[in-house]
Amino acid sequence: MSFAHWTAALVLTLAITPAFAQQHDMPMHDQQMHDQKAGAGQEMMAGMDKMNRDMAAAPMTGDPDHDFVAMMIPHHQGAVDMAETELRYGKDAVIRHLAREIIAAQKREIAFMRRWEATHPSH
Repeated sequence: MSFAHWTAALVLTLAITPAFAQQHDMPMHDQQMHDQKAGAGQEMMAGMDKMNRDMAAAPMTGDPDHDFVAMMIPHHQGAVDMAETELRYGKDAVIRHLAREIIAAQKREIAFMRRWEATHPSH
C-alpha cells in the first residue's frame, strides 16, 4: 500500500468513525443503562418511602402482638415491592432467584398475618 493510499484510508476511517458511532447509538446505550439504573434506584427509594409511611400509619393499639403485625404487613409489602423492582431491572440470575423467593415468602407471611388479624380482634 502506497503512502497516498494509506493516508486516504486513514482519513476515510477517521471521517466515518464518528458517524458510525452516532448511527449505531453507542453513547445512547450508555445513556439507556444510566437511565435504567436511575429508574431502578428511584423505584427502590419510592418503595421504601411508601413502606415507611405505611408502617408509621399502622394503628397502634398498645397490644404488642397487634402492633407488631400491623407494622410488619407494610414492612413485608415493602420487601415484595423491592423484589419486584429487582425482577424488572436486575440481571444477576442468583439475585433474581432470591427476589422470587422473597416475593413468595413475604406474600405467604402477609396472608398469615392478615388471617391472624381477622381472628384476633384488638381490645
